Amino acid sequence: MLREKIGEKEAQSLVEFVETKIEKEFDSKKDTLATKEDLANMRSDVIKWMFIFWVGQLAAMIAIVKLFHV
Repeated sequence: MLREKIGEKEAQSLVEFVETKIEKEFDSKKDTLATKEDLANMRSDVIKWMFIFWVGQLAAMIAIVKLFHV
């Protein structure tokens, strides 16, 4: 359809231009997408830090109880 309106060469150039733009946009967005592996690693990091925080809170509570249980 486009060839009939603007010609073969111009239609091909337009299609190539659009494809190039789409590829560039996809490549720029590809780096920001999280894969399942990324999400699994993030989940394990969150669990690790939650555990570290929990241990710290427990140690603080034990110290407070010992301080006031004289």
